[in-house]
Amino acid sequence: MQRVTVTLDEELLSEVDALMHARGYQNRSEAIRDLTRSGLKQAKEEVAPEAPCMGALVYVYDHAARDLSKRLTRHSHDHHDLTLSTLHVHINHDSCLEVALLKGQGSALKQFSDEVTSSRSVRYGQLVIIPEE
Repeated sequence: MQRVTVTLDEELLSEVDALMHARGYQNRSEAIRDLTRSGLKQAKEEVAPEAPCMGALVYVYDHAARDLSKRLTRHSHDHHDLTLSTLHVHINHDSCLEVALLKGQGSALKQFSDEVTSSRSVRYGQLVIIPEE
């Protein structure tokens, strides 16, 4: 490992310290390493959208919303070549959680994610992309 000196303004340093305490990092170096990895990962996704990737799309939706289940199923079938597996969980009377494990070009995974998470009555959605190495 190499030691590097970085200058941060007070406000940014306060945010790093808050993150460090909230996540239980032992020191600033650990927090900054994780933030750097995350930023580099995001930069790779933006630079190489056609690169092969793995992904996990997590979303929560209102299962009683009119035709939503059918629309979500249609999105999945329209992108059947991306989906490796799905997990469906009944959270409570009104909500379902799904996790779709995906494989394909980063841009295709993002497009599928955007279609799903922008659907009316989808309450939460997040895509995690991991470039294949």
